[in-house]
Amino acid sequence: MLLVKDVATWYGQAQVLFGVSLEVCPGEVVALMGRNGMGKTTLIRSIMGLTPIGRGTITWQGRPIHELPPHRIARLGLGLVPEGRQIFPTLTVRENLLAVAADHGGSDEPFTLDRVYAMFPCLAERSDHLGRDLSGGEQQMLAIGRALMTNPSLLLLDEATEGLAPMVCCGIWRALGLLKERGLSILVVDRNIDALQAIGDRLCILEKGRIVWQDTSPFRAFDMEMRMRYLGV
Repeated sequence: MLLVKDVATWYGQAQVLFGVSLEVCPGEVVALMGRNGMGKTTLIRSIMGLTPIGRGTITWQGRPIHELPPHRIARLGLGLVPEGRQIFPTLTVRENLLAVAADHGGSDEPFTLDRVYAMFPCLAERSDHLGRDLSGGEQQMLAIGRALMTNPSLLLLDEATEGLAPMVCCGIWRALGLLKERGLSILVVDRNIDALQAIGDRLCILEKGRIVWQDTSPFRAFDMEMRMRYLGV
């Protein structure tokens, strides 16, 4: 579905990505990990057209998308849950969800308001509350629900559970597991390798803007020494 090939990205004179290549296949969950500042967010932004690439290609279902603007990429069936959530603070939960409702992926069973509320019951309880009045965990659930309301074929999550309470994290991982069962392709950035092992089909590690490790589930070869080398502080 998604093929990133030899992508290099700069911020001004500073190069962040150095020839990154990865792919996401239909129904696959790909985990992207690495220390802070290694280029994970830049890669997600490059895929979505938010940060233009300087070299390489990004294709979606065989079609080059790296020169398209973000809104056209989204309409092709890519849904983004950005780092920092970036919900609409002055809209209610219901309005946040309905504002982006579409069926970009052509799903047989598209996500609706009721389906999102069933996945995240706390959003149903807070339906008439403004986005700015939600807790951090509720805002993250809303950001995921908002992306699902576009009915994407590929869901991209940047820092899926960063800074959230353990109980909230469990709810999000449960939801991602359900999405995997539905056959949704997912590219997820997070630090919880144990949770990622439970749902991931493949692990990719970014180190200084380069993919330095790839392995398939359950990441058996990624032992404690490897964790410290690539993920330890």
